[in-house]
Amino acid sequence: MYHLLKGLHEYLTRKEEFSIIIIGLDGAGKTTLLEKIKTFYNDTPGLDPSKIGPTVGQNMGKVSLPSTILSFFDLGGQRGMRSIWHRYYDDCHAVVYVIDAQDRERLGEGWEVFDSVLSSPRILNVPLLLLANKQDTSTSMSATEIRQDYEVWDHHRRDSARRRYAEEEGEEEERKKRRIASLEVLGVSALEGQGVREAVDWLFLRVQNSRQDLGDRATRTGWWSR
Repeated sequence: MYHLLKGLHEYLTRKEEFSIIIIGLDGAGKTTLLEKIKTFYNDTPGLDPSKIGPTVGQNMGKVSLPSTILSFFDLGGQRGMRSIWHRYYDDCHAVVYVIDAQDRERLGEGWEVFDSVLSSPRILNVPLLLLANKQDTSTSMSATEIRQDYEVWDHHRRDSARRRYAEEEGEEEERKKRRIASLEVLGVSALEGQGVREAVDWLFLRVQNSRQDLGDRATRTGWWSR
């Protein structure tokens, strides 16, 4: 009887776990963001920013929320490391792309990489959050300015492609335009913690809703009955 009750209790109180990848250029503040999340939500604080170095491979952290565990994977952003990002796409439930809102010289490079992420069909239905980091500095662009900068960059990219290939935009471009239109952009300071809780709240809600949407679609199409 004890084991039966224990098993029932564990079943009723178990938490669903979701995987979230944090990507972006090197130096964007991804690891600082992860460590701040750990500090806010775990009993053991994350690393002090002074002890954080460049990520080689990945860093990982878990936070426990009501009914849910969020597992964050901070992936290295150096040019050679970006080629492994796609290995995490199939198993992730959300993607966080961090942009350095202060480093205007690398915005173009950041948008090129972000565009390649948007182009992946493997995360088509995965919640995507764009974080404009380093809002604690007076020279950083705001979340609104970051969105506008990307929209201008994307417009130039599409215009250049049309002139080069003299073709109308295809289905993939239309899909990307719809996703860009609904893209959530939040301003954060991973260093000071500004906006970090709001970002985690957004992720918590979206992974729950995304899982529910997938379940509803599976029920309608008969996946569960096969």
